[in-house]
Amino acid sequence: MRVFPVAAMLCLILASTARAEDLVQTAQSLIQEQIGAFLHNDATAAYSFAAPGIKALFPDKDTFFAMVKKAYQPVYHPGNYAFGKSRAIDNGAVVYQEVLITGTDGKDWTAIYQITRQPDGAYKINGVQILPNATSEGI
Repeated sequence: MRVFPVAAMLCLILASTARAEDLVQTAQSLIQEQIGAFLHNDATAAYSFAAPGIKALFPDKDTFFAMVKKAYQPVYHPGNYAFGKSRAIDNGAVVYQEVLITGTDGKDWTAIYQITRQPDGAYKINGVQILPNATSEGI
């Protein structure tokens, strides 16, 4: 009779782990697609990944694109990048994803993306913190 509760608990743990991996994959896909849009100078596509709070600060794609070019050059045109650590909180409402970047100038950066679940269930990029010459220390 103890087998059923143990099996049920194991299923819950595995389902939770699979969901966390799905959230990480979703976050990484969003980031990868937005970086691809930046690399192709596609302001419309890049802006489409921004959360409503970002769009409130930068109400059109051109203003947003200009801000990214000026303040987030390593994200706008990375020389190379790789995903680092990630963490989901609040039952998946927020995902933090570390991105390790080598700029086209050879300098190293760490970008911490905040991805948030929207009321419709979709995820959007809600902000990026970029740190120069940083090494991965986790989130």
